[in-house]
Amino acid sequence: MGGSPFVRGVRAAKKRKVIVITFGGGARDQETFAPEGQENIPHMLRELIPQASFFTQVTNHGILGHYVATASLATGVYETLNNFSAVPPEHPTVFEYFRKDLNRPASDAWVVAPSNGFNRIGESDYRSFGPGTGARVVLPKHLLNAATSGTTTDYEHLLRDNYETPLYTPQLVGGDFELQQLEMILKLSVDDFKAHALTVSSPDELSMYIAKRLMQEQSPSLLWITMHDIDIAHSGAYSLYVEAIRRTDRLCAELWKAVQGEPEYAGNTTLFVLPDFGRDADQDSGGNGFQHHRTGDPASRTTWMMAMGAGVREGVVYDSPMQSIDLVPTLGAVMGFSTSLSQGRPIKELV
Repeated sequence: MGGSPFVRGVRAAKKRKVIVITFGGGARDQETFAPEGQENIPHMLRELIPQASFFTQVTNHGILGHYVATASLATGVYETLNNFSAVPPEHPTVFEYFRKDLNRPASDAWVVAPSNGFNRIGESDYRSFGPGTGARVVLPKHLLNAATSGTTTDYEHLLRDNYETPLYTPQLVGGDFELQQLEMILKLSVDDFKAHALTVSSPDELSMYIAKRLMQEQSPSLLWITMHDIDIAHSGAYSLYVEAIRRTDRLCAELWKAVQGEPEYAGNTTLFVLPDFGRDADQDSGGNGFQHHRTGDPASRTTWMMAMGAGVREGVVYDSPMQSIDLVPTLGAVMGFSTSLSQGRPIKELV
């Protein structure tokens, strides 16, 4: 009835895996979970929320810039670095805690990120952890730039680096190492990668494609995917902002479906989805509504988090307040490693 002892032993030996998706770019409740916004997130509402524990009051008390906010999510400390500088976080990242405490190899922790300085997100410069203990970071835009030698205009819509400050555009330099990542790590030919890139409409779709390849080829136990398309709101086009929310909603569902189809992940994976922060309220005179996230008002600081999969109760909504920096100590409690320098607290409903 319970299957052979060998099969049961294999199942028991599968390591817990965690995937984090930042619903990045800053999304407000009124375009997502508020009644008037629910049409934009059909996959989360109908497919994911019924399987999830959903937290309605997640507050970010830190700096509301995408790189610095994502760094704070990854360290469990409100980082204060310059949002537009390619510097590492000051405090140890969740990837360093995970690898050092559990003695895991570099191949077991990966970040798939946009550009804009995110190449430093995988590892801090905190002295006691030292170099080489963080996550490997793959930047699909850099891979694409390397694969096309930066000479084609066919991929310009996928290579745009920054929506908030277009004048800040760090060089997307691609080279032999990036192509080696494609061919040796992802088992993906340059021609196949370019052919796929031409069929997608956004950088986040390209990132999700790479994330799925990583799951197939490397099966990391800790995978972090930073989405960024929603930040096109800075262009001032509400329709593009809403379109990006709908795309991110779809991609989250696609990723969870991919988890169920991968033997290394099915049944032993916990998925966390949360925005980095919100966006300004329409009625705030100091902001520009959906377009920016400058005021620090409740609409820009208060978001949500969804957790689902292994070890998580299904179909439960929690309204108790929590902070975005609570994610790292929660991941530590779930996977069994110490997060001694993080300033958040484990979410008791998940541990």
